[in-house]
Amino acid sequence: MGLLFEQIDSQPSPLGEITLRRRRIPALGDRDIYEVKLGEEFLMSSMFVDAEVALADLTLEITQGDDLAVVVGGLGLGYTADAALRNDRVGELLVVDALGTVIRWHEEEKVPLGQVLNDDPRCRYVHGSFFELADPERGFDPDQRGRRFDAILLDIDHSPRALLNDSNASFYNADSLGRMAKQLRPGGMFGMWSNEPPDEDFLQVLDRVFVAPEARVVSFFNPFQNREATNTVYLARAVGEPEQ
Repeated sequence: MGLLFEQIDSQPSPLGEITLRRRRIPALGDRDIYEVKLGEEFLMSSMFVDAEVALADLTLEITQGDDLAVVVGGLGLGYTADAALRNDRVGELLVVDALGTVIRWHEEEKVPLGQVLNDDPRCRYVHGSFFELADPERGFDPDQRGRRFDAILLDIDHSPRALLNDSNASFYNADSLGRMAKQLRPGGMFGMWSNEPPDEDFLQVLDRVFVAPEARVVSFFNPFQNREATNTVYLARAVGEPEQ
């Protein structure tokens, strides 16, 4: 494919070979498209980021307070983290990812938003499993055990049922979500991306832990299918009144 395709990096990981590549599709315009694959499975593409951006925008829009401390679970290509940092009320952002390779792509600025995240002093990478650090006995901030946050944004699995790793299934229940919620300040927000339509069973699980959970559908155009596509953003507020 010549200049239309470049494999930038490929490294082994605990989940399989992870690959970063860049390509151009002339019919879609003169722009670079960045893609990440895990084995033969596509994880993400810079073509479809509307819902990743909406995850940050929708969650932070209803998060109360200023100088917000925010966690993003799943770095990906950095679009959720970038959207969070574009909110002036965010005072600090911890981006948690289990794959050191993905963090290095950003640190070495092999991806478009690497420099943006690196240059923002509010942003810090945390190399670790979100699902393990979600337990308050460990915590998301390695420098401050027991810390609480104003918002936690999660974008790792395709949905609560379509998982990157079968072991992640243990997170999507009331007990595990309840433990994670202990790292939220009273009234803090939990937001989660899903590739699938709203899941009523999962909303019922959220309702056992949080206040008034909801699912918002985010629509975007898919040029490969020549039609509108949708993702889902779940939003849920932690119990208690926000701190003043």
